[in-house]
Order: sequence, then C-alpha cells, then structure tokens
Amino acid sequence: MKTTCLTTFLVAAAILASPSRATADEGIWLFSNFPKDSVRQKYGFEVTDGFLEQLQLGSVKFVGVASGSFVSPDGLLFTNHHVAAECIQQLSTKENDYMRNGFYAATLAGERKCPDLEADVLLSARDVTAGVLQGVSPATETAEAGRIRRANIARIEKDCSTSPELRCEVVTLYSGGEYHLYRYRKYTDIRLVFAPEVGIAAFGGDPDNFTYPRYCLDMTFFRAYENDRPVSSPNYLRWSRTGLRDEELIFVSGNPGSTGRLNTVAQLEFFRDMSYPFVHARLNALIKALQRYGSGSAENKRVAADNLFSQQNSYKAYTGFLLGLRDPKLMQLKRQEEAKLRGAVAKDPKLEADYGTAWDRLAAAYKEYAEFYKPYTLLESSAIGGSDLFRIARHTLRLAEERSKPNEQRLREYRDPALPGLEASLYADIPLTDSLETAVISAYLSFLRQSLGASDPTVKEVLGGRPPEAAARRYVSASRLKDIAERKRLAASAEAVKASDDGMIRLARLLDSRARELRKRYEDRVESVVTGEGARIAQARFAVLGSSAYPDATFTLRLSYGPVKGYKSSAGKDVPYTTTFEGLYKRATGREPFALPPRWAKAKGKLNLATAFNFVSTADTHGGNSGSPTVNTRGEIVGILFDGNLESLPDRFFYTDERARSVHVSAEGIVEALRQVYGTERILKELGF
Repeated sequence: MKTTCLTTFLVAAAILASPSRATADEGIWLFSNFPKDSVRQKYGFEVTDGFLEQLQLGSVKFVGVASGSFVSPDGLLFTNHHVAAECIQQLSTKENDYMRNGFYAATLAGERKCPDLEADVLLSARDVTAGVLQGVSPATETAEAGRIRRANIARIEKDCSTSPELRCEVVTLYSGGEYHLYRYRKYTDIRLVFAPEVGIAAFGGDPDNFTYPRYCLDMTFFRAYENDRPVSSPNYLRWSRTGLRDEELIFVSGNPGSTGRLNTVAQLEFFRDMSYPFVHARLNALIKALQRYGSGSAENKRVAADNLFSQQNSYKAYTGFLLGLRDPKLMQLKRQEEAKLRGAVAKDPKLEADYGTAWDRLAAAYKEYAEFYKPYTLLESSAIGGSDLFRIARHTLRLAEERSKPNEQRLREYRDPALPGLEASLYADIPLTDSLETAVISAYLSFLRQSLGASDPTVKEVLGGRPPEAAARRYVSASRLKDIAERKRLAASAEAVKASDDGMIRLARLLDSRARELRKRYEDRVESVVTGEGARIAQARFAVLGSSAYPDATFTLRLSYGPVKGYKSSAGKDVPYTTTFEGLYKRATGREPFALPPRWAKAKGKLNLATAFNFVSTADTHGGNSGSPTVNTRGEIVGILFDGNLESLPDRFFYTDERARSVHVSAEGIVEALRQVYGTERILKELGF
C-alpha cells in the first residue's frame, strides 16, 4: 500500500510550486476561493457563482458534530445516522429503543425534538485580518500579541452578533495568515423525522469502519423549526432522479474538522511522537471500559452504544493518522517540501529577514509543549472525555465565574456570542446514567494516575486515598446535576458554585485551578507562538508559491470535488465504484455486526437488488464532512458522505487520489429503501417522488 501511495506523494512534492496541482483534484476549498478554472479545464464544467451560492445556503453545520443539508422547502434536513446518533440515543428509552428499532414520524406532530442540537447556515464570510491584528506589531511580545488577538476577536464577534438567531465566529486560516468572520443563521429547534435501525445504518460495525466496499444506510432526516413551525428553506438542494454514473463529477459541501497539510515538520513530529500516541492510548483505555460496562447487561449495552461507537471511530482514525506519520518515506517528503520553501526564503534577503526564524521558533514552542502536554490534555483540553456529567459540571462551574468578567477577558467559550448555544447545551434535558458515568470517570481517573503518577498533587487530591472506581462512584452519587434547576442555580452565582458540596462540582473544582494554569501556559507559550510564527510561515508561502492555495480545514464550510471512481486494492484487485443491495445480502451473515434488521430480511423480494447502495469518489474530505451533501453538476443530491477508506486517513497530512477514497450513501439507494423497506410516503413526497 505505502509503495504505491509514495509514487503519488513524490509527484505531489515535485509540483509543489504549481498552485493548480493539475494531476489530482486536491483541495478543501473556501467558497470564496474555489478553483473554477481548474474544474472547467479538466471537466468542461463551468462552476458559476449561482451554483456556489445555492450549495452554500443549502448546506448546514451541526454545531460541534458534523455536516448536513436542507432537502425540502419546509426545513427537512439530511445528514448521517452517526451524526444524529446522540439525539436518537437521547430520545430512546429501554421501552422505545430508536437506535435498535429505528424511528419514523408518520405525521408532522410525531416529529421528536432533539434535546441538544443546533444547525447553522453560513450566510457570509469576510476577511477581518486587519481588525484581528490591530495593535500587534513585530515588536509586540508573543504572549501579549496573543492576548491582543484574542481580545480583538472577542470584540469583532460581539459586534457581529446583532440578533439571537445569528452566530458569529472569527476563523483562523492559513495558520494565522488570515482571519475571516463567519456569520451564521442558527436553528436550535431540531426534530427527528426518520432514522433507520443502527444495524443497517452502521452495517459491519467497527470491523467495516473506514473500509470499502461498504453497505450502510448511514442517513437520517431531521426538520428545523421556529416558533413551533417548520422553517421555510427556499435554498434547499433538490434530489436527483437519475442516480450517478462511473467517472461522473461530483461536489461535496461540508465542514471538515481539521487537517495538518500546512503543518511544519516539527509539528508533525510532535503529533507522531507525543500527542497522537497519547490520545490513542487514552481512547483505547476508554473503549475497554465502555466494552466492560456494556457487557454487564442489555440495558448497559444500549446506553453505552453511541459513546462506544464514537470512541472506536476516533481510535481507528488516529490509527490511520499514525500510519502516515510513522512512514519515514512520507515524513522525508514533508522535510523536502519544507526545505524547498525555506531554501527559497533564504535566497531572498528580505524574505529571510522577515520569515527566516519562524520555523525554529515554532519548533522551540513545541519542544516546551512536550513538557506539559499530558497534564494539559488530561486536566484541561480533553478532561474526562465521554462524560456528559463532567461536561455539565465544568461548564456550570466556569460559567458562573467567567460571566462576571469583561467579555474580552473571558475564556473564548464563555464570551457573549457563545453563551446562547452554551446555555442551551448546558440546560438540555438529556439522559444521564449514574452507572455509565461512574465507569467513564473511573477509567479517566485510572488513566490520570497512570499518566501523571500516583504522587502527582492533582491525582492525590482527586482520588483522596480511594481506588479510582470508588472515587468515581463517590463523585457521581453525590451529584445533583441531573436537576436542570440546580444547574441553573449554581451557574448563576459564583459564590453558590464555590460553596457547593455537589460531588461533580467538587471534582471540577479540584481540576480547575491547575487546568487554568496549564491553559494559560498553553495560550501564552504555545498557541500564541503557533499563531504568530504560523502566520509568518504562511506569508512566506504566499510570497514563494502564490496565494491561490487552500487553507487547512477548520470545521468551517468548504467545497471539494472529484469523480465517482473505483480503484485497485493493495492486492491489485479492481474495487468497483459502487456496491449494490445484492452485495448487502451476500455480506449479511445473521451475526452482529453483519446481522440485518428483521424488516430488511422481509423486504428482500421487493427490492431492486441492482440498485446502487454505497459508492466512492476522489473528493478530498475529512472528519467533520460526515453528512455532507454530495451533488452532481446540476446541484442535485446524488448521495451523502459518511466515511473514507483506510487509505484516505493519512490524507490528514498528505493528499493522494490513487487509493484514498471518500465513501457515500447513494441517493437512489436511499429512495429504494424508503419506498420498499420503510414505506415512508410522506418523506418521499416531500423529496419530490
């Protein structure tokens, strides 16, 4: 596998200086900088401003989750089942397990409101680099420059947020080379309309995840409401009636989470040697804890299912990222790419004076980061991942304190523009299971002790002389944060939350002082350097290579394109571009995770087994693109992205199109299933069938 991919990487490195990169459809493009000329020259298709505007306004971002789209004029939303899984799980009970059995609202009145979900549409984006950098000069000390930038961002976002239905966010692009202000129309009343059974939505489970061929109906329909009525969504994306063809050009509009293609070698080495192995180990420990918990009973398995899937998905993704970073030949290519850019800078006295030291300064920052990365990650940036109860406790504690500060001095997640969304999430009525929370927090405390050592002051404080499981049980059992009124009472008063004897609030307090110290060190000594020096490297890249390249992904709206296209496996076997319903039934064994839901077994005789089910394309996508609409040149939905194959995971750092593929559910397969398996005539009619 690696040898073949290396050929592609060598070609890519050789043409680095060419902005067009004509040999591949690489790019996670801003809508404002889409390569129209490249598409026209290669595919003969004219991408118009109207095409881009329709796709932008028809696409949505599920905040903190992934992507989706409007697919009817009455607010019908289309996304993946795994994007919707948290809502589906929250609405489920032991008696009504919508994850296992699926959900369909046969009437508008039957649509169920998600406790905690927001869908945003990007209305506009504009360059605010000058405003963000106001007051920052080359002589400004690094940490102070970071504080000035953060204060400017807070002011810009607050000035933009002029009404409750708007959300504004300043986005860092090109590692700090540019800053853009994104203005969103937000929808906070999102209701579940249809979801298939998890057995078909995630057919093949963890073994098939990040592989191809696939057979997943990974889709769900929501609806956006306002004032208890479906919203009007005139910019919806129409559904294709013709399906798709081999080699057909498609476009994918969504919100890829993050990539590292512009990272320096020092950053990639830090990820390879420090951060990714640590995250990998933490995820592995949490997965084992969730599996142990789920084996206790059928109900345990149900309540832990979404959490387990999420952690397994992340673990497998990091496995793929590490495969790329640990390939010495691939890293050598990145070194050559960086050396080429630095060499060009060194040859120009002005460029050398302006940018020559940036790489070394950034490397020094990461060397320092390695000294405190583990405690910072465990106590601040990823503290007790997988625990809803701790998330609630930390936000309750910090909201009370941060709200008393001037807006520009608060932690970013507590500034005025972010508060409505934060409070909606904090006060959402979601199911909280004490036994699951105890298992997750116990696993965290064990990993904390293992990573920082039993003699670490914070470890000693949070354990209080008890084993991790006993300490976790004590914190959870003494908490009253299931009561939303109690959350609101504590979050409204810094004095009340400081005096509270609530178990989870006490745990949050024990972590908070050191966590804040580590965050300040990170912001002053690492983030500020990365932003400042990253901006200098970006400017150097602009000076040498031009400014037509795309920035790394930032969980904001981007557009990718490429043909529907199969590939050859590492064994030289042809992998067709599409799978069919016939292949699904051949793949089914009757045993999890390859067991079909009962209604699928009954429906086999009614289905057109030749119908396309899943398909692959060369579109350049990444995590966060899940749920992205896949459209043809007429702007019609031909599918929905839900995954990539294993070969695509190193694309986080190095794009290839030889075997790396994005994986989609076919729109015609969805219609066939809705009609023949589920009988959802109301939805089919709304889609225009």
